[in-house]
Amino acid sequence: MTGSLRIEVDRDRCCGSGNCVLSAPEVFDQDDADGLVVLRRPEAPPEAAVAVRRAVALCPAGAISVRE
Repeated sequence: MTGSLRIEVDRDRCCGSGNCVLSAPEVFDQDDADGLVVLRRPEAPPEAAVAVRRAVALCPAGAISVRE
């Protein structure tokens, strides 16, 4: 893969498990008020692709999606 990933999150689906933050803290954060996902970078560089895909796979609510 040579391009960046376009990341989208659905805060309505998010359950606040934090797996995304643990997998890719440079891309995801959690809101201090409600614990839901906050997207820090809507486009991840190629070097973060593995971590972002891990976050997608580990999200129990299916709240994260990526496009190339």
